Amino acid sequence: MTNRIKAWIRYLTDSSSWVRRYDLDDMRADAIAGVTVGVMLIPQGMAYAVIAGLPPIYGLYAALVPTLAYPLLASSRQLAMGPTAIDMLIVAAGVAPLAATGSDEYVVLAILLAAMVGLIQIGMGAAKLGFVANLLSRPVITGLTTAAALIIGFSQLGNLLGIDLAKSQYVHRLLIDASQHLGEVHVLSLGIGLGCIVLLILLPRIQPMIPEALVVVIVATALSFALGFERDGVEVIGSIPTGLPELDIPSLSPSDWRGLFPAALTLALVQFMKNISLGRVFARRHRYTIDANQELLAMGTSNLLGSFAQGIPASGSFSRSAVNDQAGARTPAANIFAAIIIALTLLFLTGLFYFLPVPVLAAIIMVAGFGLIDLREVRELFEARRRDGYIALFTATCTLVIGIQEGILLGIGASVIMVLYRISRPNVAELGHVPGTRLFRDIERFDTAQRIKDVMVLRVDAAFSFANAEYFKDFILEKSEREGRRIRAVIVDGTSINDLDTTAVEALEVTIETLEAKDIELHLTGLIGPVREVVRRSGLHSIVGERHFHMEPHEAVVDILRRWDDERYDEDDERIERYYETLDEEKKTSTPAAS
Repeated sequence: MTNRIKAWIRYLTDSSSWVRRYDLDDMRADAIAGVTVGVMLIPQGMAYAVIAGLPPIYGLYAALVPTLAYPLLASSRQLAMGPTAIDMLIVAAGVAPLAATGSDEYVVLAILLAAMVGLIQIGMGAAKLGFVANLLSRPVITGLTTAAALIIGFSQLGNLLGIDLAKSQYVHRLLIDASQHLGEVHVLSLGIGLGCIVLLILLPRIQPMIPEALVVVIVATALSFALGFERDGVEVIGSIPTGLPELDIPSLSPSDWRGLFPAALTLALVQFMKNISLGRVFARRHRYTIDANQELLAMGTSNLLGSFAQGIPASGSFSRSAVNDQAGARTPAANIFAAIIIALTLLFLTGLFYFLPVPVLAAIIMVAGFGLIDLREVRELFEARRRDGYIALFTATCTLVIGIQEGILLGIGASVIMVLYRISRPNVAELGHVPGTRLFRDIERFDTAQRIKDVMVLRVDAAFSFANAEYFKDFILEKSEREGRRIRAVIVDGTSINDLDTTAVEALEVTIETLEAKDIELHLTGLIGPVREVVRRSGLHSIVGERHFHMEPHEAVVDILRRWDDERYDEDDERIERYYETLDEEKKTSTPAAS
């Protein structure tokens, strides 16, 4: 047990190697970046808590302990922790069915959700399950982000218009509800919100480094205090508790666990995928590597410890991480300086936000939410691979119409089905001989590639398994029948076959028997070591015969043509001669572009 603990300590220390090299220059750069992000985090934290249906103070609590804990274990140096819009949307979707929004029970469950997310992430990190990030493919994340952007933006429609709308994660319900209450719109609240939206859009274009959200909050709060917006019917934030959060361990009942577990698992995976995606961007930019399992431990610890201080779920932020990097952050310690700004705000400045108009927070949320929509990303998916674009649209549609968690699960399911479909329908290319070489290339991609008379050469670009065994068998048989020419031998180039299971072996045996009944030989070439082992252990080698295994298609063609010429093995025979006429001995070592 002692050795295991030492190994864990050594692992954690190695993953956080930035600590050993930290110096004053790093501290100076991190302090500037951290203060910049901290100032940005104050209005965002309060606004994002509203998305989750919580009082604004809980957004600041989520920005405190997690940002202090994350640097201790992090391997990503520029990631900025704290509450994020997408996370809060999942929190609202997971907790709302279990308690009335904004109630004490609702708050307790949201904090408990953070603890559960932390425990799941720590467990995944300890079990080295970082690879599960692959479940959330790029199309699924794109679809989720696009749908979440719309939900986040329209969720603040009531606060922007100054009317009470029912809380919902469904955009169409929000729009219908809003249309039915248009006569109740509070004009001053709408004007304040629209003015803030204009400022939030224009200020970054004028000066990118201006913390536009904080500027808007300060100006709007000052005007609210001076002009008495509250007396005119504009809803304001009101009293915010002063001081650091009290420490407490969330209680966990079996019923709470069962009710929150789907949301906790979804949020744990989504947070992890976001952090890894962001972390890899900055790691490539600054030439270092990140450890997926270490990131799980860092995030999990942040969420778990954060829940002890009344924190709701926190993870890496797209916008704040970008600002953190632009401001010169060198290590995860920049998060600590951001946390100090939050702590000072909680201790001394919360009273200043009493007159902050709620439409201002709505404007911040809507600009941040709609800013997540990336049409260029969707277009790139369609251009690169159309099926990925459709998966993104499918995920977005399901998220909008059915629900957030359901949309994510259905998107993952669609991705898995698409992968299985591709595996079950692998690319099988017919190869032709390239004159002047010993090489065989796809005849659809190489105009110079020529078929060999009476011989069909195929290449399978996939593992040969139960998922595609029947397809490949049928392809060979149908291809040999549809060729419109006499086929006496089929050569399978197996250089791309990296696996072979027993179902595929059985399919090959059936294929061999069927082809033999039609007087067609089957030859296998280029099989890699593990595949050859399966062939020998399964008995397929003895069924096919030693002379039907070759190193390359050229070797197989020569052997087949020699035997067909009355077994004379004479290179002057007409068939062999015609084949060799296409070979230029001086160019045998040349290699054309790969197919």
